[in-house]
Amino acid sequence: MLRPVPSGRRSRRPRESAGPFYGSPPPMSGEHTAPEPAAPPDPPGSFEALDWQGRPVRCEDCPHEDIQAIGRCDLGKVCVADRRTRRIDRFFARNPELAARYLTHPYSEVRLLAAKHASVFLLPPLKADTEPDVRVMVAYRLPLARITDMRDDPDPRVRMAVAHRLEGRMLVAMLGDADYRVRVVAARRAPPESLIMALYDPDIEVRREVARRVPLPNLVTMAADADPLVRVTVAERLPPERLTVLMRDADMRVRFAVAERLPLAHLAGMAEDEVAAIRDLALARLNAPT
Repeated sequence: MLRPVPSGRRSRRPRESAGPFYGSPPPMSGEHTAPEPAAPPDPPGSFEALDWQGRPVRCEDCPHEDIQAIGRCDLGKVCVADRRTRRIDRFFARNPELAARYLTHPYSEVRLLAAKHASVFLLPPLKADTEPDVRVMVAYRLPLARITDMRDDPDPRVRMAVAHRLEGRMLVAMLGDADYRVRVVAARRAPPESLIMALYDPDIEVRREVARRVPLPNLVTMAADADPLVRVTVAERLPPERLTVLMRDADMRVRFAVAERLPLAHLAGMAEDEVAAIRDLALARLNAPT
């Protein structure tokens, strides 16, 4: 049985991307177009307009000065030359046809937001972008058939985005990803029958997801899991007649879950449990009118 290699110490939580997806993936799969959430207003007193290199922004230096008159850009509020993410996003929201010009811009936030608004047909070259957040955006927007190779992206944030999008057998290989966060996403979405590959995953969170979805014939294997919350999930899912394997579990939470569902024929022993709540539950069930 394949067991994923532990990735060692968990990495710190990555910073939030300026894009709308990281940490809150879209619910749809297949070819996906980014939604257009309204950018929040700038904080009071934040009118200062500087470019990504810290230089003042001037409309007379901008190639888009002509569109200012029709309200499609506004210095300090809606501006692609500004270094503030919200202002760049507002610019592309009003001028999506200009996004293609900025897919190779040296400022990664501009490339990210251009990728959010540009045609998907222009995005494949950005699969090799140096900035992971740009590649995350690409992974969410390209059709499924065009992102399978991104399962091997060097950044786990990108691989998580891919795992949120892929379906069925295309996800199975990601159960063996080096990063536990990617494996958690894969365990939530991969076909249940494939989860036998992750029964002994080194990470507790992954095994909890596996216990929630693995087919019942394989679930009893996890009754001996080292983590009590995994065993609680097992106790909540196993057929009642199989719960005898957990009657003497060391953790009271597991035994309580067992006492809630164990057939009456086996429940008498739990009426003598050392924990009062478990004893009371067992006695209440045993004494309930039939």
